[in-house]
Amino acid sequence: MNKYQSISERALGLEPSLTLEISALAQSLKKQGKDICSLSAGEPDYETPGFIIEAAVTALRKGETRYGPAGGDTELREAIATKLMEVNNIASKAENVLITNGGKQAIFNLFQVVLDPGDEVIIISPYWLSYPAMTRFAKAIPIFINTDPESGFRLDITQIEEKITDKTKLLIINSPCNPTGRVMSLSELEAIVEIMRRHKRLLAMSDEIYEFLISNKEKHYSLSSLAPDLQERIFTVNGFAKAWAMTGWRIGYLHGNSNIINKAIALQSQSTSNVCTFAQKGALEAIQKSPRGIEDMINSYNNRRRILIEGIKRIKGLTVQSQEGAFYSFPHLNKRIPNSLEFCKTALEEEGLAIIPGIAFGNDRCIRISCSTSEEIINEGLNRLEKVVNNLMIS
Repeated sequence: MNKYQSISERALGLEPSLTLEISALAQSLKKQGKDICSLSAGEPDYETPGFIIEAAVTALRKGETRYGPAGGDTELREAIATKLMEVNNIASKAENVLITNGGKQAIFNLFQVVLDPGDEVIIISPYWLSYPAMTRFAKAIPIFINTDPESGFRLDITQIEEKITDKTKLLIINSPCNPTGRVMSLSELEAIVEIMRRHKRLLAMSDEIYEFLISNKEKHYSLSSLAPDLQERIFTVNGFAKAWAMTGWRIGYLHGNSNIINKAIALQSQSTSNVCTFAQKGALEAIQKSPRGIEDMINSYNNRRRILIEGIKRIKGLTVQSQEGAFYSFPHLNKRIPNSLEFCKTALEEEGLAIIPGIAFGNDRCIRISCSTSEEIINEGLNRLEKVVNNLMIS
């Protein structure tokens, strides 16, 4: 029995998201009148496109405010299946799709229905911070593969096979990546497919939430599209938050083996039940125009990412390699600079600069900086960042 007798052993290990915690702190300080420049948010600064809002408003006026199917609106599931076939080249039917309360619930549901206690989950580091937390909550064991900033966080494929044991159940892929912004190459993904063919028990989850936020120098490949013979073992997670600026709408989806999708629907029916009915009508409008209607937003992020990375490269004490996806940069701290948590604390206290320590993503020598804000704020943030680095380098 633990000393917190009212709290389950399972819940004791849970910690709040550090990214949300820092973003909330920055917002709180700003409301108190402090001069805060925030480059911490993993959230678009754009408003949801008007045509999506109008679709949801129309649904409200039609009275679409009642319970819906636990697995999601049938029309939306069908539209997502069509999008996966036409845009991602993944064979799909509505029965392969579950609509969830954001991408997080899609991942959570999948982990809960496929992982048993003691199963091992291979996670490429740096990673999105919720992967290990959700793995442990499912009583599984995260197994990390480290990548380094010097190589641009390029994955050494041989390390995957070296980590596979008779307990390995799941491999997590995230491209474009949060926090690094890296886009995995076709050759890397094809090599992963070959590993899965050799290891018949291995499942893969491909988190593709940033698929449209990518420069024209790169191409996004869905893992499942590269291996029709493995589609029963590959699960795709996606949603509407990032590219469509719909973070508060909380709509994501999970795609894969219909038997496992049905189990995930059963889990959802016993937990949250259906996603907000009228919000799904907004998502339907978005997916039917995918990716039309957001081109300007995508181009803006590409330009902002370039400004951010070029600015970081001019700061002595930080090193960074250009990346072409998402809206982040993940620069490496000079060895004379303290760890990422201390660095970010100093940045917030001394310069009012809110950024995220890399330790949250598995690398304590890096920091995550977001460009999901205006060019003016990015440039102001770069000026403050340079001051923090310079002060620490000479101290």
